Amino acid sequence: MSETMGHKAGEAGPASTDARMLRTRAALSAAMLQLLEEKAFDQVTVREITAKAGVGYATFFRHYPDKEALLNDLAADQIRELMEMTLPILFAADSRAACMALCAYVGERRRLWTALLTGGAASTVREEFIRQAKRLPQAQDAPESWLPADLRIVYPTGGAIDVLAWWLQQKRPPPVERIAEILDRLVVTPTLEGV
Repeated sequence: MSETMGHKAGEAGPASTDARMLRTRAALSAAMLQLLEEKAFDQVTVREITAKAGVGYATFFRHYPDKEALLNDLAADQIRELMEMTLPILFAADSRAACMALCAYVGERRRLWTALLTGGAASTVREEFIRQAKRLPQAQDAPESWLPADLRIVYPTGGAIDVLAWWLQQKRPPPVERIAEILDRLVVTPTLEGV
């Protein structure tokens, strides 16, 4: 590149920096996921994350201030994927189909979600789940009811997390269909009927 374009010859431009940044963040996320499958979040160290990711220790801190921030990003991405798939179905009318989709998604990624929901990261994941649920347009557009708007989001979100965490901790877990039924009958349908 010419110096007049803001970069000296041989220097990487913003596009390559962004690509490198994305690769590094992806490697750090993948390393964190692998480590969460092996041990509780509070036992994972930044050194272990960087070693598994194949990046320098100092590089980690160019991307995240601490391992909690990495976990927050990781949880946010996983929860966003889950919500994009299940919540439109829920608000459409068929809550059982939404529960099936949610449980199937978690079941297919059982090791990851076990790490996220039953380890030291559970409170972070719960908070992120509720934060994202509160941002949904449907959450604000619900009709007036006896149930406060915030509680209309917090209760079913927290209940869903609790049911999923229970399921993931079972030595002989019930099938997806059974958990979807439990989730629908215990958490979703009563909440929707109360609105």
